Amino acid sequence: MLADLPILPQTQAFLARKHRMLIGEQWLDAASGNTMSFRNPATGEVLGDVPSAAKEDVDRAVQSARLAFDDSPWSRMRPRERQNLLWRLADLMERDAQELAELECLNNGKSAAVARVMDVQLAIDFLRYMAGWATKIEGATVDVSMPLMPDDQFHGFIRREAVGVVGAIVAWNFPLLLACWKLGPALATGCTVVLKPADETPLTALKLADLVLEAGYPAGVFNVITGTGLNAGVALTQHPGVDKLTFTGSTEVGKQIGKAAMENMTRVTLELGGKSPTIVMADADLQQAAAGAATAIFFNQGQVCCAGSRLYVHRKHFDNVIADIAGIANGMKLGNGLDPSVQMGPLISAKQQDRVTGYINLGRELGATIACGGEGFGPGYFVKPTVIVDVDQKHRLVQEEIFGPVLVAMPFDDIDEAVRLANDNPYGLGASIWSNDLSAVHKMIPRIKSGSVWVNCHSALDPALPFGGYKLSGVGREMGAAAIEHYTELKSVLIKL
Repeated sequence: MLADLPILPQTQAFLARKHRMLIGEQWLDAASGNTMSFRNPATGEVLGDVPSAAKEDVDRAVQSARLAFDDSPWSRMRPRERQNLLWRLADLMERDAQELAELECLNNGKSAAVARVMDVQLAIDFLRYMAGWATKIEGATVDVSMPLMPDDQFHGFIRREAVGVVGAIVAWNFPLLLACWKLGPALATGCTVVLKPADETPLTALKLADLVLEAGYPAGVFNVITGTGLNAGVALTQHPGVDKLTFTGSTEVGKQIGKAAMENMTRVTLELGGKSPTIVMADADLQQAAAGAATAIFFNQGQVCCAGSRLYVHRKHFDNVIADIAGIANGMKLGNGLDPSVQMGPLISAKQQDRVTGYINLGRELGATIACGGEGFGPGYFVKPTVIVDVDQKHRLVQEEIFGPVLVAMPFDDIDEAVRLANDNPYGLGASIWSNDLSAVHKMIPRIKSGSVWVNCHSALDPALPFGGYKLSGVGREMGAAAIEHYTELKSVLIKL
């Protein structure tokens, strides 16, 4: 079957090989010998198996990372060398970009063409951005007062040091990009990493491990363990040898990881769920806004933490904007992401398909209007792009993260109401405002309770801009200079002269 697909021979070869975990510089099976399957969401067919790690495997990976951090060529490496290794890794990813995109498509369901120009390219750009930070990590000297010792002289300074062993757990919606969001600042600062990819999407993490070894990183700097969240994930979050945990995924799981981290006082950053509002003001370019709102929710099948899943449109334009978005949705081609003409692929799993269609059916039961879509189909795990109107702001459809191509839309009458509705949600990851009235926009931005606010665009990310959320959307930030702070500790030093 795979031989008939339009994929590179390198992709075929990678799929066909026996998949093992990387611990140190060894490719290993799980100590128990257990494995678990992963599937192609476009067909539902099994693509292969990976080791199903447990506590013993996690412990070995953490010990490998600890040794590399404490006493190895990596622990003595200078910033320039860390920078050059990150550049080398980015170059190798660029060389194998099409293979990475195809693996992401086959394992996640997203368009390979989109993955090539978005997921893979953003990951490459981010690693190159972070490579520059390796040589720019600074401390400070402090002219201390020491009033209780007035006759003595002191030299005070502050060091910024790598935090240590990083346990990284990433979600299945952007497997490669999210892994690089963790890996980049960790390697730039001199940390070591144990990465656990999502249960459903191990492939690009294992390919990334290949490239890390090829780039010349010392053994133990980057380790990849595959397994379930209940076994490998829990063991990693509870391991006393992990100095920092970084997680991207659901708020429910994030809360559990945060609690586990506190048991060991492990440093933690959590990039969690969202229910981001898209606000179309009365003066907006309506054609641009409708197209932008459609992309905000239907990109990556709506499986985006900051997807524009709540739409608020000024009442006088509401019907026209909804009609335009429905027209866009009805015209989208769904299918296998290896077909470059496909605009939307499948959801990640049958479980997710059931979850999303369950929310749509809940809307029907409570009297909401399905403006378009509203159906799931197979083979594979597809859901048609859906727009729902006539929904109350307090409804679960508006308040809960669906994580699929489902847009709920409501009208508003003035700016104050738009801001109130946008903030009336437990999440606060992103928001977009569509308007040409800069005065109104600048007045709205400080009032929107979210980690990112986009104007006349949505989910537009850049390596230099921190990304993270308010409220239930998480703790800490990915990307930008802020990420360096989360992978380092401050040490105050006072020397009596």
